[in-house]
Amino acid sequence: MAKPTYFYGIHAIDALLNIRPLDGLSLFIQKGRETDESIQALIETAQANGISIQYAQKDNLTQLCGSPQHQGVVIHARPMSFADEGELDNFTAKDDCLLLVLDQITDPHNFGACLRTAVAMGVDAVICPKHHAASLTPTVAKVAVGAADMIPIISVTNLARTLGQLKQAGVFIFGTALDETARPIQQADLTGKVALVMGSEGEGMRRLTSEHCDELVFIPMPGNAQGQLQSLNVSVATGMALYEVVRQRQ
Repeated sequence: MAKPTYFYGIHAIDALLNIRPLDGLSLFIQKGRETDESIQALIETAQANGISIQYAQKDNLTQLCGSPQHQGVVIHARPMSFADEGELDNFTAKDDCLLLVLDQITDPHNFGACLRTAVAMGVDAVICPKHHAASLTPTVAKVAVGAADMIPIISVTNLARTLGQLKQAGVFIFGTALDETARPIQQADLTGKVALVMGSEGEGMRRLTSEHCDELVFIPMPGNAQGQLQSLNVSVATGMALYEVVRQRQ
């Protein structure tokens, strides 16, 4: 089992304490910040779950979590874990399931931002490959502002095989790509069982991933932007694409 680690940030710790409180071990509070309303709420939740409270200087908290962005609170806790691959059947059973597939998203800030957007847009689960993907680190949790604990994140051994299984379950796979065969995303039917695949900013989807997509779509950009900006930041593109899914379903 992975060793406990230090998570940081008010929202990330709030989600941890409310969703998996048994994983919390010790809560560290910056001296002088214990009267802050948001931090007081964390202290009360931690105490209610038998988690010890300790006080430390700001620099000590920075050393604990390796980041100055801790907002005055750090928790020593067991690491987040990926959901089991077998849980996919529970989501594909839904007539309107929405899955987000992240292929080769290795930057923890992009990964965390994608998770935050996925929760906001009502995604049922996020799927990523075991290799060439960001891990569930404290940085991911901080950027996701708690979302990493709010949504099943499924790590799969073979992404192409998993996409094939999704198709057998009736899920339509949309891949995002700057490709001449792709069409504007608003022209695609994004209702029903859908999986949206987002690739890395540099290379996009891998060839095998792309071959398992039922249709390729792109986010149109007006005028000169299309030629000057070859691709959006993946977390921004994810938000725009998922918003179109939600718009059509409403």
